[in-house]
Amino acid sequence: MVNNLKAVFQEVDIPVNYLKNYCLYITDLLSKLDYAAINDVINCFCRARNDGSTIYFIGNGGSAATASHFSQDLGEIGRKAGKSHFRTLSLTDNVSFITAMGNDYGYDSIFTGQMSNLFKKSDVLVAISASGNSKNIVEAVKLAKELKGITIGLAGFDGGELARICDHLIHVETRKGEYGPVEDIHLMIDHMITSYLTWKDLSGL
Repeated sequence: MVNNLKAVFQEVDIPVNYLKNYCLYITDLLSKLDYAAINDVINCFCRARNDGSTIYFIGNGGSAATASHFSQDLGEIGRKAGKSHFRTLSLTDNVSFITAMGNDYGYDSIFTGQMSNLFKKSDVLVAISASGNSKNIVEAVKLAKELKGITIGLAGFDGGELARICDHLIHVETRKGEYGPVEDIHLMIDHMITSYLTWKDLSGL
């Protein structure tokens, strides 16, 4: 069993062997997830829906794409079953606001600038960062806590600052720099959570 991304490349002579090793590594990382932590996040999302709170998503780069994807997936739940909706918003998607804040106040303010207009007590912030140390992500989490919100971190590597400051953490523990596997599993966590919540609504549980 390969236990780090570097080992995936060892003794690889043809692409198919690399592909198999990569999948084995992803499987190993999945087996080590803290599923109780994921369960806690599911419960947090359900409380937010019941309370009418908004769940915000943030991330940079590949994690920005996951933030958008997660927000859209969660926001669709409830419609087919005629249930109440999850109020979701990805703060990675307002390009005009992001570029204005970045240009006028600095990149570290692109999320806090939006949150200062929108975020309310008991709202939820889902902060996605492979390193757990991105400055604009960390600043957003700090602001959410100041505003009496709930903070959820999706991190990789050693967990970084998100592991220290978030109320809830889903951690994909890898060597530093293994962005691909971390981002793969963060998106899988989206699908684990949203497919479960969809099934729960449709089954009437």
